[in-house]
Amino acid sequence: MAVFFDIQRLPDFKNAVLTIGTFDGVHQGHKAILQEVVNHARQVNGESVLLTFEPHPRKLLFPDQPLGIITPLRQKLQLITESGIEHVVVVPFTKEFASLSAQEYVERFLVGIFHPKSIVIGYDHRFGHDRKGDLKLLEACEQQGGYELMEIPAQLIDDAAVSSTKIRHAITEGRMEDASHMLGRNYSLTGTVIHGSKLGRTIGYPTANLKPEDPEQIIPALGIYAIHSMYNGTMYNGMMSIGYNPTVTDTKDIKIEANLFGLDEEIYGAAMEIFFLKKLRDEQKFDSIEALKQQLYKDKEETLKLLNSSY
Repeated sequence: MAVFFDIQRLPDFKNAVLTIGTFDGVHQGHKAILQEVVNHARQVNGESVLLTFEPHPRKLLFPDQPLGIITPLRQKLQLITESGIEHVVVVPFTKEFASLSAQEYVERFLVGIFHPKSIVIGYDHRFGHDRKGDLKLLEACEQQGGYELMEIPAQLIDDAAVSSTKIRHAITEGRMEDASHMLGRNYSLTGTVIHGSKLGRTIGYPTANLKPEDPEQIIPALGIYAIHSMYNGTMYNGMMSIGYNPTVTDTKDIKIEANLFGLDEEIYGAAMEIFFLKKLRDEQKFDSIEALKQQLYKDKEETLKLLNSSY
């Protein structure tokens, strides 16, 4: 798959079969839609082309509202690649682009730049200034634009929309197994290891403090989780705390800390991806450090049992 960030420097796609959307999560519902696009491209001896936007349109249109992204752009592009889509065009979503009328969006952007053989889109797709463009406008421009309009089955669109909402709710509520089922994979956070209080090391549970790569990505509910972590090409089992560490601090800043089993080295500045398996318990405030250590031992035992591993 090829990824393009400059819409002024695109190749001439062969019989381009075009689809458009944010596809946040690239979950099971999205994959069904993308398979429709890939199949149609094969039928017309064409190339599948997906248009997505960066930043997310809501960030520009509703800057005061939290985004709650499921998949940062880098991860989204990787997942789209795995779906079989041949080309992804990342369109800069600017004020100028958002100001295009619906008619200009079709004529100058979709047709003028991509010359599509087919446009594959859902019944609820909206575009152009004030979101005035819809499926009816695409139908009206079909003959003049020289493309065939293919409507994605309504059930696929509805399932995808519902899945995105349900996934966000599951993550924010700590229901990681439900989120994994809908995503078709474990939810993950990628970030950089930063300096922390180093208290974990003194009580036998050294932690890597993670600063997420994308500050707009959803952070799971406060609590303790069983995890996998990819670091330096190796997958480690471990457990993660998301919370305020109330036993040892009164900070108001949420900390994301991973205790990786079998890894005990300085890794500050390193990149790491955390895969959430299951929430073990809520965050608790203990009466003493010793009580905290006893609970962490139980957490590790439960994690090892869940992962069917031992160290």
